[in-house]
Amino acid sequence: MKTKAAILFSINQPLRIIDLDIPKLKPGQVLVDIAYSGLCRSQLNEIKGLKGKDNYLPHALGHEGSGIVLDVGQGVKKVHPGDHVVMTWIKGIGYDVPSTSYHSPEGLINAGAISTFMQKTVISENRLVPISRDIPLKEAAVLGCAVPTGAGIVLNKIDASNCNSIAVFGVGGIGLSSIMVASAVGIKVIIAIDIIERKLNLAQKLGATHILNANGSDILSDIMGITNSKGVDYSIEAAGKKETMESAFQSVPDTNGKCIIAGNLSDGEMIEINPMSLIKGKKIVGTWGGETIPDEDIPKYVQWYLSGRIELDQLIKKEYYLNDINLVISDLENGKVDRPLINMNTKILKG
Repeated sequence: MKTKAAILFSINQPLRIIDLDIPKLKPGQVLVDIAYSGLCRSQLNEIKGLKGKDNYLPHALGHEGSGIVLDVGQGVKKVHPGDHVVMTWIKGIGYDVPSTSYHSPEGLINAGAISTFMQKTVISENRLVPISRDIPLKEAAVLGCAVPTGAGIVLNKIDASNCNSIAVFGVGGIGLSSIMVASAVGIKVIIAIDIIERKLNLAQKLGATHILNANGSDILSDIMGITNSKGVDYSIEAAGKKETMESAFQSVPDTNGKCIIAGNLSDGEMIEINPMSLIKGKKIVGTWGGETIPDEDIPKYVQWYLSGRIELDQLIKKEYYLNDINLVISDLENGKVDRPLINMNTKILKG
């Protein structure tokens, strides 16, 4: 069996679509027919070399998506052929098979426990979650990265019962997911900050009570005006920029404020903060996938979607195909799309 896949051969160079031979499944591995793959800024940074040296070139990338199980390796109990699944980089229950490799006319292609820039993929059991067939696979695909991270920040890193206000710096997939869930759990003041008006308008539609365009405005002054000079209880940085991380830290009060960093900087880039704020009690923490427990949280988000509590379809504004992969990368890098999805199952190669 073969599959077409988009492969990174050299850092900061276009991905190339080639044919791969599907390897025999190892114990704990699952073969999935991919319906949709997502592409996030973490993968963009990897392609551009901003995360440091890639020791696995040529490299099959992609760490989020949805699909249907075709086959399972020895010992797999979590899923069965025919099951609909979400694929995620966040480790869950099951076998942890850290890597695989594919033979191709270009030589051996390296892959990790999950790779989704391909029609069919071999994935570790602990990187997928079975889901209800009631949710479309298109909407399910965003549950692999952006939603569990953004929603998880609100549910696992914030004490929502004692939170009156949050500021979300950067309203891409993670930021929008945080806003959507913050609204769902009843946080009263939700401030969205970005530089793209289109994204701010969507943030407002998903529950932001205030939107601030950072172009040409004093964001910290605006936040203080909204909060009667108190600052917000929590801030979430999801833009991956040095200046927004520093502003997010400054937007919460010294005594009990908490800043949560979800964005990624280039390898070696640092931020500057005032240590006296830490001494006074302000906190700054990172998050690893929103501390999501995939096998518990992803089915919960599916039910929230099916009940109308969250609008996953609002996160999806443009659909691409596998042979569009380098256009997808360019559009994401240039802010033309927020959460692109690559359709792997219908008209996989156009023209």
